[in-house]
Amino acid sequence: MPKNGKKNGKKKVKYIFVIGGVMSGVGKGVTVASIGRILTDRGVKVSAVKIDPYVNVDAGTMNPVEHGEVFVTEDGDETDQDIGNYERFLNSNIYSINYMTTGRVYSSVISRERAMAYKGRCVQVVPHIPMEVVSRIEAAAEKTGAEVMIIEIGGTVGEYENILFLEAARMMKLRDPQGVIFVLVSYLPIPGHLGEMKTKPTQHASRTLNNSGLQADFIIARGRELLDEPRREKLAFFCSLRSKDDIIPAPDVTNIYDIPDNFENYHFSNLIGAKLGLKLRRKKDKRWTKFISNMRHAKKTLKIAVIGKYFTTGKFTLADSYISVIEAIKHAAWSCHAKPEMRWLNSEVYEKNPAKTAELDNYDAIIVPGGFGKRGVEGLLRAIRRAREKKIPYLGLCYGMQLAAIEFARDVLGLKDADTAERNRESSNIIIHANPNQARNILEKKYGGTMRLGAYGCVLKKGSMARRLYGLPRVSERHRHRFEFNNDFRAPLEKAGLKVAGVNRESGLVEILELENHPFFVGVQFHPELKSRPLAPHPLFVGLIKAALKRKV
Repeated sequence: MPKNGKKNGKKKVKYIFVIGGVMSGVGKGVTVASIGRILTDRGVKVSAVKIDPYVNVDAGTMNPVEHGEVFVTEDGDETDQDIGNYERFLNSNIYSINYMTTGRVYSSVISRERAMAYKGRCVQVVPHIPMEVVSRIEAAAEKTGAEVMIIEIGGTVGEYENILFLEAARMMKLRDPQGVIFVLVSYLPIPGHLGEMKTKPTQHASRTLNNSGLQADFIIARGRELLDEPRREKLAFFCSLRSKDDIIPAPDVTNIYDIPDNFENYHFSNLIGAKLGLKLRRKKDKRWTKFISNMRHAKKTLKIAVIGKYFTTGKFTLADSYISVIEAIKHAAWSCHAKPEMRWLNSEVYEKNPAKTAELDNYDAIIVPGGFGKRGVEGLLRAIRRAREKKIPYLGLCYGMQLAAIEFARDVLGLKDADTAERNRESSNIIIHANPNQARNILEKKYGGTMRLGAYGCVLKKGSMARRLYGLPRVSERHRHRFEFNNDFRAPLEKAGLKVAGVNRESGLVEILELENHPFFVGVQFHPELKSRPLAPHPLFVGLIKAALKRKV
């Protein structure tokens, strides 16, 4: 196994493991991102690794309602949504090497065994699986040149599927006691019938971590309210931490971008620096300061409708399916000193009651994000028609572009059966089809990791809105889809007013469609939300927000 703490140049890599306690969804991902942000502001080169305990090889085949958004990296990996938070807070790309799953780890070990890489030795779950985990973490540190690598272990401590990842962390700590620390992110509930915050669940989580041979160096005390001083002292004592200073209160916040400042209220970067022996300096990013100021002082409110079909699960509405879209809207709005008021609208409602689309007239902008399958499509088409006819600023992302083309073909060109092959292969007017490679994958049921994934180039047409917004003749954007615009329909659609504004030069595939004589009606085959950052709002989202502000006036 590679030696822990290998050097990048002359500096020894330090490692921070972030582990969850009590319940999932407690905020480990934004904790990793926020720790990365505060250390970056102190002049430290940081990167992050996400470990998902699923046997899935990647996140691409997971249900977005259950698991949340699939975040696609620049190099085409389908990853967990936390990778998106890492990129946004660190303002840098995270690549496939920074993501692992149980399935990916086991697959690598088994492939090496088949190739005789273990030279006839008996390959065992322990130590060989944890050794593979350690090797991957160290490879990511070397590839990224990180001085500090932050590793998030998905799920919560005590789950059976996390044991081998915790064992890998224990092995790394054993070989470099001064170079590895552990952060437990745990929830402190306030039972309604008691009305007081309870520390006992976190105490149990800490003891469970101890059972794995690990001791938390810090506890992030998550809860609805701020943890008080007596309970900080109590947690420190019963969880064997040095002092209450190592218990970092982390109450619910209105916006995740407030978390780094909240951490620094407790001098968290200094505490981490002392534990790891880091040389910290003050390197406050003025752009980040300006972003936070814009966020906190935004005045004009914009009502933005996000119409999708992955929001509902039972009685609950989940926005995690479109988290990058939501964050991209925020970045763009705040950069324009506006405050976005988003509403999640289920497209299936418009299928049952078409007249209800009239409610969209009350919104300043409409977004239809990506998706797959047949469910809710007719409702989306009705919403798109409303945006087109009532000149409401519209941005269609991936499926949102494809459906905009279909709606236009049906209503303007009179092709009533216009459709996508994904939904109706028998249509005589297939506006969206699968290219031969994708058609073969579908036929052979090769679904995992076979879509058009990652960054592809796009040439922007002179005089187009897209070219004006980007300010560039050529851009690169990330993709995740199987179906493409059928170029057989390009000429009739353009003649009727739906113009092609961007094309991939190598394949001839249509990337951007724009509607003439509309304040803002843009559909893109790619996912621009994946490249939006707090410090670099995406031009297309900024264009949408500016059009929405004009409509509001």
